[in-house]
Formats: sequence, structure tokens, C-alpha cells
Amino acid sequence: MTGAKFKVAIIGAGMGGLATAANLLRLGMDVRIYEQARQFQRVGAGIQQGPNAVKVLRGMGLEERVRDLAFKPQMTRYREAATGDLMWERPQADVYEAKYGAPQLLLHRADLHEALASAVPDSVIQRSKKLVDFAQTGGGVDMTFADGTQERADVMIAADGVHSFVRERMLGPERPRFTGRVAYRTTFPTHLIKGAEVEGSTKWMAKDRHIVIYYVNPKRDEVYFVTSTPEPDFGVESWSREGDLDELREEYRDFHPTVRAVLDACPVVHKWALVERDPLPFWTQGRVALLGDACHPMTPYMAQGAGTSIEDAAVLARCLADAPASRLPEALKRYEKSRKPRTSWIQSSSSTNDIERFRREQDQVFSYNAWEEPLAENAFELTR
Repeated sequence: MTGAKFKVAIIGAGMGGLATAANLLRLGMDVRIYEQARQFQRVGAGIQQGPNAVKVLRGMGLEERVRDLAFKPQMTRYREAATGDLMWERPQADVYEAKYGAPQLLLHRADLHEALASAVPDSVIQRSKKLVDFAQTGGGVDMTFADGTQERADVMIAADGVHSFVRERMLGPERPRFTGRVAYRTTFPTHLIKGAEVEGSTKWMAKDRHIVIYYVNPKRDEVYFVTSTPEPDFGVESWSREGDLDELREEYRDFHPTVRAVLDACPVVHKWALVERDPLPFWTQGRVALLGDACHPMTPYMAQGAGTSIEDAAVLARCLADAPASRLPEALKRYEKSRKPRTSWIQSSSSTNDIERFRREQDQVFSYNAWEEPLAENAFELTR
């Protein structure tokens, strides 16, 4: 891809922000990421990259690095919570490679973040930069940060997460909807687990809660779990904090002994509120666009939050690649029109946590290739 060189500001250095920066740098654009944190932290969390996301990483030249870091499950099993009876078995590994053109990869969230960051020179990332104001003037976007500094860019991409400041400025204040459920999650050394053997990737399901357990590296020496637990009175304002292990173990006391052995071995756990939004009426406004959780936050039940953000980054790069600087708003609108139907559908499907629906729809999720999927009509070509 080749494109006109213009200045792009990206708000947020998460998965979507880094992927966007990497793709636009490859186009020769002048990119800066503004990240409010002082440094990146290795939070104990796993992440899944489905074949759709791995195909994006392939186009970025990162697939082999991520494969080396990740656990590639032979299959994922869905089991009844108390008895362990098999509800559904999804063969993966070579089956997915043959069917979808890429594998399913499970890894530590920090390892994926570091892989994406490796494609972005450190000089591109400006830390301790919290955006507090922006305005579109004279064919550009003026930004003001909490430290008093100001910057200007031709385009601003907001990859600033579910609590996006930019989204609130564009669409008005509105809290994401709390689902009444919380997720306990952590990673820890596998050798701490006594008296049970953990399968590669399993989702243990009861009527009102579940827990997902999988390895996060090829050595299988680190295991991850994440739950969906009803807790309607959780203080959403503290959306991520350390959880009480005794409470967690009590919530899952009736689950299979393997699950209880994992929870008994866990040394520390964090929990966060599971929130979602309905699809937004629009993602772009002039030379400003939302990306990832800023515009389509979703529950984690399809493991597509990061994957869809990385897809966004690829499609956005394709839309900007040949856009003249004078028609950047049209290029951003093209990105929105190309992505919104898919992300709205995945948001809806994920919110159900319905394995029968997942079974029916997984081909649509995993077959998608963000580098090749037809884009919406090119507005600036049509108006020449």
C-alpha cells in the first residue's frame, strides 16, 4: 500500500492504537500516538486471537512472532459446570488453518501488546499525554493535553477505549451499560495447581455463570482463567480492581473439581465490570474517527474485542491509503461504513453468550480477512 503523507494523531496505545500506527507507518504517514499512561504494565490476563485477527497480524509481518509466543489449542471444549459433561467440542489447530487460513492462538495479553509495539518505533509513542480538549479548525485537528501541551494533526483516531473521552465529546455523555456481571481474571504458574490436570482450552458453563481456562504459551507453564459472574451491585466506577479470592471460590463451589483446583491454586485475582454499548449512530465526525472499544465495546464471550479492533486498524489503513489530504473526512466515513455492519453484528452475537449461535456463526467470524474484504464505495472517487 502507498498513500499520501499526512499527519495522524492516535489517542491511546492499546491493541487497536498500536495496530493502527503500525499500518499507517508502513504507508509512510507521519504518525504520533498519545498515551495517557506513563508506562505499559504486564497485567495478568490472557487473550485469544482468532483466525480473522491472525490474518491481520500476518499482513503486518507479526504472525510468526505471535505464533512463537502463543499456545495453539488442538480444540476448545465446552463442558457442563458441575459434571464436566461435554456440551460442544471445537477442533482447532490444523482444522482451523485449513478451513479459515489461520489458526486460533491463545497468549498473554502483554505478549500481544509487545508484539504490536515492536512494529512502532518508541519515538512515535508520547506517554503521559491525557487528551482534555480538541477542535477541528482549518482542515486539521487541534489537541490539548492535561500537561498543557498542544498538538495538531490532519486526522485524529480515537482508540481510547470503552470510556473514550473522544466518543463522549462526539456523542454526548453516556456511561457504557453495566451488564450486571463481573469478570474475575488472572494468570499464574501452572505448577501451583495440585490434584488436577488442566485441558488446553475449556469453557465450563452453568446456567448463570461460566469460567474459561486455557494456557497462554507453548510450554503450558502459565495458565489463565476468566469468569462471567453475576454481581449486579458491583461498583462500576471502580471498573478494575483486585478481587476477593474467598468470594470467588465460594461463587464457584459447585463447579467441577478441576475448576475448584484452579481457583484454589490462584494466588491473586482482579475483577472488572463487564460493560457494553448498543451500536453507535456514527463513528466519525469530520477528521476525527473512533476505533475499537471506543466505538464497539462488546462482552468477551466471543473473544473478539481485540480482534475486531485489529481488524479496524487494517481497514482504516486501506481507506486512508489512497485518500487525498483534502478528502480525509470521506475516507474516514468509508472506514465506518466498511466496518460498522460487522462489528454491530458481533456485538449483538457476543452479548447472548449462546453457544448454539456461536456454532452457527463462527464461519462468518473466522473467514473474514480485513486485508481483502470489499470496502464500502469510495466517496471521493464517486464525486470527482
